[in-house]
Parts: sequence; C-alpha cells; structure tokens
Amino acid sequence: MTPSLLIVDDEKTQREGLRAALEDHYDVYLAEDAKAAMELLEKDHFDVLLTDFRLPNEDGMKLISRAKSLSKPPICILMTAYGSEDLAVEAMKRGADDYIPKARLQIDELEMRIARALRQQKLETENVSLHQQLDSKFNVAQVIGESPAMRTVLDVVQQVAPTQATVLLLGESGTGKELIAKVIHQLSTRARQPMVTVNCAGLPATLLESELFGHEKGAFTGAHERRIGRVEQAQGGTLFLDEIGEIDASIQIKLLRFLGERTFERVGSNKTLMADVRLIAATNKDLEERVKAGAFREDFFFRLRVVEIGLPPLRERPEDIPLLAQNFLKEFAHINNKTVASFTPDVMELLMRFSWPGNVRQLRTAIEHAVVFSRSDRITMRDLPPWVRSGADTNASSPANAILSKGDLTVEEAEKELIIRALKETGGNRTLAAKKLGLSRRTLHRKLHLYHLEGF
Repeated sequence: MTPSLLIVDDEKTQREGLRAALEDHYDVYLAEDAKAAMELLEKDHFDVLLTDFRLPNEDGMKLISRAKSLSKPPICILMTAYGSEDLAVEAMKRGADDYIPKARLQIDELEMRIARALRQQKLETENVSLHQQLDSKFNVAQVIGESPAMRTVLDVVQQVAPTQATVLLLGESGTGKELIAKVIHQLSTRARQPMVTVNCAGLPATLLESELFGHEKGAFTGAHERRIGRVEQAQGGTLFLDEIGEIDASIQIKLLRFLGERTFERVGSNKTLMADVRLIAATNKDLEERVKAGAFREDFFFRLRVVEIGLPPLRERPEDIPLLAQNFLKEFAHINNKTVASFTPDVMELLMRFSWPGNVRQLRTAIEHAVVFSRSDRITMRDLPPWVRSGADTNASSPANAILSKGDLTVEEAEKELIIRALKETGGNRTLAAKKLGLSRRTLHRKLHLYHLEGF
C-alpha cells in the first residue's frame, strides 16, 4: 500500500513543489496551517507528517505534539528556515522523528529520511504485534473452550490457517466468529501483516463501497480528499468481513471480482489496483436460503465457501460454560479491582442450565454484571443479572425449552416464536421483552425487522 503523506506549509509554492516532487511515491495531502492539518489527522490516519516550523497561529512543534497524541500517530518530520541545534533538540523532545532545515532541503535526502523512518516504524509495529499475537495464542484455547464441538472447529482452523483459502464462518450471533477469524489470521503466514475488520451491516451500499475500496477526491459530495479503503489497508494481511449476508448485490459483484482477480478500483477512478489480501467472511444468516430467495448471488456464495466453518451455539456445548465463566470472572475482577475468584455451586449449576440465546457474548455480559455487584470473594445468586437469576428458561418445562425442543422447527423459526411469546407476555413492551429474552433492545429491534414483526 502506498504510504500517505501530509505536507503542512503556509507557502503555497513550497507546498505544491513538495507535492510534485513526492507524489510519485506517496499519497500526498496538503494543509496550509495547523488547524487544517489536525482536521485531516483526526479524520484519517497518515503515515508521515511533514510540517514547517513557522505556521499561522500555531507552530509546527505544537502540531507535532498534538499529532503524537493520536491513537495512531504519524512519523513527524519538522522543516524550518530558522534552523539551529537547540531547535532540533527541542523538536525531538516534542516527539519529532526527524528534523531538516529548509536551507539545505534536498528531495533525495528527504525521501531517504522518510523511507528510513517508515522502515523503523514497521519494525517496531511488527514487534508489538508479534508479542500481542503470541499472548493471544497462549490464551485462545482457554477463551474458546475444550468441548468436542469446539475441538472439531479448532482442528479445522489449524488445518486451514496456513493456507491462502477464503473462509466462511457461520453461526448465531455471539458464538465467537470474529475471535475465530483472529485465530486464523494469527496462525497464518500473514500474521505479521494487518487484519482489517469491516462490519458490513452497519453501512449502506454507497458508503460500504467507499469503505472497502476507497475513493478519489471529488468522487461524490463530501469527498474532499482521496481515501484509502480497507482492502488497501489490509495489504499482505487479512480482510474480515463481518455480517457478509447483509451486503447489497452491487457490492457482491465487486467483491466477486476482487476474489477472482484480486483487483479493484477506488470510487471515482478508472485505475485498476491490486491487493494481496486473504478474505474471511462471517454471517449469522442462512446464505443458501438467501440464494434461493434471490437476495444473495449464488456465484459469490460459492466463492466465499471455499472452507466453511460452522460455530456451535453455547447451548450445544454446555461443558465449556465453567471454563468460559471462569475466564470472564478473572478478566472483569482484574478490570474492576475486585478480589472475587470463584462461583458458588448453585450459581454454576444455574449457568450450566441456562439456554444462553445470546451465546458466549451474553454469558460474558452476565459475568461482568455479577462481578460489578459482587460483595465477597465468590459470585452468589444475588450478584447475577435478574434475567439469569429468574431462571425462566432453565427447566425442561419452560416455554423457551418447549419451543426449542420441537424437532420440526429451524433455529430461526424457534427464535421468532420466542420473540412473539415474549412480546405477548409483556404486552408489546419491547424493553421488557428484550430483557426477558436476554437481548439488548437494539438487537431485538434488528430481529423484529429480520422476521417482519415491526408492527407487532
């Protein structure tokens, strides 16, 4: 991916001259003062900030200090016509990575310094990333669990991870599809390159296309600068597309081409670009049914399912619940400065019998709640959320289990029936129904739309 460079200088001739000299090797952006520069820096990540010392209202060193406080700070190089050794030292104290006097500014030397700084930054980033990945690998078995169902999943993951195959992850919401995607990336030959995640359900088609493939300046109203898309950001690494079942047909066509040729165009450009990216996709939808309904392209579906991995819901692997619960307990006890370290037997029994319609994510939420309200070194019944403590769906004769036990119902049909029952029992109160189901109100709203129950 081409490095991005932001040049800040109040002299237009200097700005344009540097752009012309550097744009063959960098995506160059321009700003005439610190305010305009910070607006760009806060909107998008830049690899390099090249700023003059003398700027209107705020000098270059203050701009560098602010830039270095960002979550992903750029490499910062200070230019000045008023060079001195003291100024160079002060610039380094403020966070500058390099310093160059304008009086002896040579483009070849500037390019060499930028390239050297980028190489150093890449090495440091890779070192941090490697440590994080190793830490994750040592903990991932505990987080996922050791049930036969999950061991089967992990066996497939270990086999497919070192390959370049596209992977499609299937499973209900909250089953850990993103975690499995991260494990595949960490165990792959691309582990030292970025993993970029896109939630496809959160954006309309026009914005999703720009998010994925980027856009050129002027491509549409509000496109004031060129933007690098997630595909380019994932160069050499992994692109994880979550909720792939929600995307528009027009985006399916573009992704189909990308999967076949690894080529794409930014919005507003006819220039064909290439990206070496591995794709992992995930969905909680039945894509085969969506293909039959004409809502999902069959050719795109076949491209995605080179390797298909189904994640079992938590109710089908209850033996993992104690291990997961203990892990979450340890995590939230540490975060909240609590000494709680275990569960009373009746609590663990209840956790094991609960059906967990929201899967691992819902269990995690319940344990966080319990830790926050804990009063001793053990989680007791009174610490659990009311919707768990009531145990409404934990005995075999409960309405929920009666529905789920019907062999002629699909998971989707059973879920729809549970939602209808909860709404009837709460008189149509969606807040109470969501609480009864162990869902957030936002999730319930999405499911009402999914099952065409908005008017209920």
